[in-house]
Amino acid sequence: MSPAQQFDWPLFMAQRGAAAKDPRLKRFYDAWALEPGQRLADTRLVALDIETTGLDPNRHSIVSIGVVPFDLQRIHFSRRRHWLVRPRFPLQALSVTLHHITHSDLADAPDLREVLEEVLDVLSGSVPVVHYRNVERAFIESAVQFRLGESLQFPVIDTMALEARLYRQSLPARFKRWLGRRPVSIRLQDSRARYGLPAYQPHHAVLDALATAELFQAQVAARFSPETPLGDLWC
Repeated sequence: MSPAQQFDWPLFMAQRGAAAKDPRLKRFYDAWALEPGQRLADTRLVALDIETTGLDPNRHSIVSIGVVPFDLQRIHFSRRRHWLVRPRFPLQALSVTLHHITHSDLADAPDLREVLEEVLDVLSGSVPVVHYRNVERAFIESAVQFRLGESLQFPVIDTMALEARLYRQSLPARFKRWLGRRPVSIRLQDSRARYGLPAYQPHHAVLDALATAELFQAQVAARFSPETPLGDLWC
């Protein structure tokens, strides 16, 4: 994506900070000082994953949030955080079979409103790295909008989108699709396997965040570099 096509995230975050009414959101936006031209090597990263009761943010809820701080050299797993949060919509049987978070696990869990400040403190000053931003972005925005009457939006690096650039959007990929060949899977575990990374238990927010952090490190090592400008990857 050329510089002219890049969304102006610094301006967006500054405008959100000026307009925010909730002090937690205002502190988060005001602390954001990342620029599109800075090197990945100089960027603080935090892998973010959520588990939900379904796929529709208007009918389903977040039940778990996992974050793992990292950079291009190290994964700071000892600084990982994991929150169980009480959903505002009922648990769904299918989702329980995936993430194994049950009613008893959530009986004493706090509402997202009670842990939001802790979550924002971990994300503050870093670029969240997710695998399939449409889930994290939509659910977080919906959940915060419901509780605070304000939305929470921020740039992310999406490891699935980086895989899609190569395996779905490139000319060879489109040609293979034109020939009727089955597209390459860009799911998290399948993407990790292409870089020689081991399989982890899926649908646990912390493990999926760890898996995403490792995948991004592998993507940078194979296809980008520590000198790559942040603005080339965030979305």
